[in-house]
Amino acid sequence: MTTKEQLIILLEKSGGEYLSGSAIAESLGITRSAIWKTMKQLKEEGYLIEAVTNKGYRLSSVNDSISENAIREFLGEDADLFTLEVCKTISSTNTILKEKAAELPDWYVLVAGNQNAGKGRAGRSFYSPEGTGVYLSVLLRPEIPVSEAGNLTTAAAIATCRAIEECTDSKPKIKWVNDVFVNEKKVCGILTEASVNFESQSADWIVTGIGFNVYMPEGGFPEALKDVAGSIVEKRQKNLRAKLAARFIQSFYELCKDLTGNSLYHEYKQRCFLIGEPIFVIKGEERIPATAIDIKKNFGLLVRYEDGKEEILSAGEVSVRPAPVQ
Repeated sequence: MTTKEQLIILLEKSGGEYLSGSAIAESLGITRSAIWKTMKQLKEEGYLIEAVTNKGYRLSSVNDSISENAIREFLGEDADLFTLEVCKTISSTNTILKEKAAELPDWYVLVAGNQNAGKGRAGRSFYSPEGTGVYLSVLLRPEIPVSEAGNLTTAAAIATCRAIEECTDSKPKIKWVNDVFVNEKKVCGILTEASVNFESQSADWIVTGIGFNVYMPEGGFPEALKDVAGSIVEKRQKNLRAKLAARFIQSFYELCKDLTGNSLYHEYKQRCFLIGEPIFVIKGEERIPATAIDIKKNFGLLVRYEDGKEEILSAGEVSVRPAPVQ
């Protein structure tokens, strides 16, 4: 364990109390100069550290940097169920796990505070700025047919809602298929990718990624996203990102114990806000007016078009139609 990692653990376990330079030096066996240099590194990485003469150092009451130790603390006794890796910045948690999948164990979880090449559905990018969100991917090898692999996305959407409800006062809802909304804005996106064995029609491995927009980026979201994207909370809260990551992992693990669909169906349907809403079904460049009627047992969306015809969508994209101006 590096000096920096040891210092993070000391600060996180101090319970908000100041740690004197001499106490840190004695505990870690390093000089005052080494402490100062390491504190500087932590500040550059986004840790909010308060330093007071004759008192020492402590983490700010609103510090919300992501560390492996913090996530493990919130996982508690469940921490040993997972292999956890935490990075400050990464290209894409999904991309890295896919590249290393063959050599990594089941339930390997990769967490990052920033992605510079985040991935969304249909080849889109996922905006992942530093310091405002938490982005993670989970590697799984479930013994299920490929036809049921989409149930992982369903489980991830439910786990996301549960995590947000446990950690904040926000009221998340699911927009079919895999987006989570708070206050009518998208705050989380989910992407599931797999390596398929065509002979057995099963997956060699599956990577499920989730991105949480925890806080609003400074200056707001980019122009292309500002009318769609939102944040889970308005004000920074201590350790919220680490807590959200831990609660999501725990909930996802529990839900993945039974991916047959039946146990997931009722909660998914209850949390989906589209039922009864006027929508557009997006097919290529077309935006076809319809009404969302129901979520079927296979998680398909039953829609009714304006000519009365009905269709069950098993995949694809829809958007909510704005109410007509009176």
